[in-house]
Amino acid sequence: MMMGLMIFTLEQLETQITASPQNWRPLVLTNGCFDLLHIGHLRYLQQAKSFGRSLIVGINSDRSVGNLKPNRPIVPESQRAELVMGFKPVDGVVIFDSLTAIPLIETLKPDIYAKGGDYTPDTLPEMPAVRACGCRLELIQIEVATSTSGIINKILLN
Repeated sequence: MMMGLMIFTLEQLETQITASPQNWRPLVLTNGCFDLLHIGHLRYLQQAKSFGRSLIVGINSDRSVGNLKPNRPIVPESQRAELVMGFKPVDGVVIFDSLTAIPLIETLKPDIYAKGGDYTPDTLPEMPAVRACGCRLELIQIEVATSTSGIINKILLN
């Protein structure tokens, strides 16, 4: 759908969306660490894309992942971003340095903000920004009970 899929800066993305909203909207935004990719990530991104025309994925920077999870990330941010960009449902990736996606929501003003079903509106730190920008929240139920932390623990036990 998009012309030349790529990893964007937030400013590049904002410019692209403003210049041709018909190519992007309805815009779905999601975010996460996406450290060791697994089938749960793919199915989650497929479901997120189904809510709109384009899917932008915010990837936590190495620094922000380190602040959220001890001894992580395993895979550097540039590689995580490139891998996520390789998934068919993904139209763009942006690496962000904050602990939450609030700056992405405030700048991009997505039509839909998607997060995993392990969150609720009460536990989602981005919820005030979601309400303020008027976008719809979609909580995606987890289809495959797998996680990066679970994979790491399994490797460590063997």
